[in-house]
Amino acid sequence: MKPFTWWPGFVAAALFSSVIGIAAVRPASAQDLETVLTAGQEKDRSAQASQERVEDLAARTETLESQFKQAQKELDGLQVYNEYLSRQLSNQDTELAQLRSSIAQVSGIERQIMPLMIRMLDGLEQFVDLDLPFLRNERTARVAALQSLMERADVSLAEKFRRLTEAFQIENDFGRTIEAYRDTLTLDGATLEVSVLRIGRIGLYYQTMDASRTGRWDRSVGQWVALDGSDSRYQVRQGLRIAAKQVAPDLLLLPIEAPVAVQP
Repeated sequence: MKPFTWWPGFVAAALFSSVIGIAAVRPASAQDLETVLTAGQEKDRSAQASQERVEDLAARTETLESQFKQAQKELDGLQVYNEYLSRQLSNQDTELAQLRSSIAQVSGIERQIMPLMIRMLDGLEQFVDLDLPFLRNERTARVAALQSLMERADVSLAEKFRRLTEAFQIENDFGRTIEAYRDTLTLDGATLEVSVLRIGRIGLYYQTMDASRTGRWDRSVGQWVALDGSDSRYQVRQGLRIAAKQVAPDLLLLPIEAPVAVQP
């Protein structure tokens, strides 16, 4: 039996078909791979873009949240401030009502206080006239200035009252101080320069510059009377030194009168 002679050709044909098949398959697979890669890249780019949008939205959300919190804090502060202003306005309304009421009463107060001030000034003038005759010119001039002040329309009522109470305070201070000053007295028809010693309002004494004459004001007779004796001269001279702060305060043995009520 003859051997087959077609085998090599069959093998060759099969191999040729395989090669053609492989050649035909290879271009299709490369194109698909490129398509897949391209699609993957597009997907990556899309994913990256999406991530960037997400991050941008997150950043914007965080910014908006921060702005919202800041705006909320400002709103809370404005609410508290508005409440404070409301209370303040309420208080101001109350004060305004009180001021309007006070202004409405000013005329009535002026009508009441002015007569009172005039009576006070009259009483002060009378008191100075009846008091010990120390610093008489200064004190009467003060009263006269107040009387002139009360007639002036360009001076406020408050200023008039202040000046009047100031004069009363000065007179009040005289009752608790000791003072020495120079003055001229008419004694036995002669005008003499003397040193005057005032001890509150309980004693008023004089001594000539050469210490030859010493005396005191006698309220009961309303004139100066002499004090005899070297001891009286020494006590008055010592009192003058104490008042001038030339020596330390010390006990003075001087005659005084018992206080009496003065009837106007």
